[in-house]
Amino acid sequence: MERTFIVDAMLGRLSRWLRIMGCDTEYFPEIGDAELVARSERSGRLILTRDRLLIRRRHARDHSFLVEGDHYRDQLRQVAAAFAIDPWARFLTRCPECNAPLGDLDREMAEQLVPPYVFATQSLFHLCPECGRIYWGGTHRERMVEELREILGLRS
Repeated sequence: MERTFIVDAMLGRLSRWLRIMGCDTEYFPEIGDAELVARSERSGRLILTRDRLLIRRRHARDHSFLVEGDHYRDQLRQVAAAFAIDPWARFLTRCPECNAPLGDLDREMAEQLVPPYVFATQSLFHLCPECGRIYWGGTHRERMVEELREILGLRS
C-alpha cells in the first residue's frame, strides 16, 4: 500500500517536492492542529510535521513523523530516506499545486491551450483534472530532475 501524507503548515515546500516525486500529499496551510489530526485520522494519512508538541498529542502520536530539517532540501532528504521513496517511480504524476493525479491531454486539444512554441516543440501533455493546469516536458522538468538528483545525492 502506498504511503500517503498530510503536511502541516510549516512544510509547504516539502509538500510540493513530495508531489513532484508522485507522493499523495495533502497540504492545507490555513488549518490548525486539531483539524490536521482529524483529517489524518479520517484519511489514514501520516502527518509530517516540525511541531514537537503536535506529535505528542494522543491522537497524532501513532501516525505522525517529526521532520527535523530547517530547509526543504534537508526535509526532503530525510522523508525520502525514512520512507524509501523512489523519486523516479511516479515522477511528475501528480499536480504539484493541488495533488490531483495528472491525466493525459490529447495533443490536438492542447493546441488551443498552450503557447504556439510549446505546441510546436512538445508532443506529450498532461492535464490536472482539479485545477486545470497543463504540464509538458521542458527545461523546467530538466531543472526539477537535476535538483532532485542534487538534493538526494544521486548525481552520476
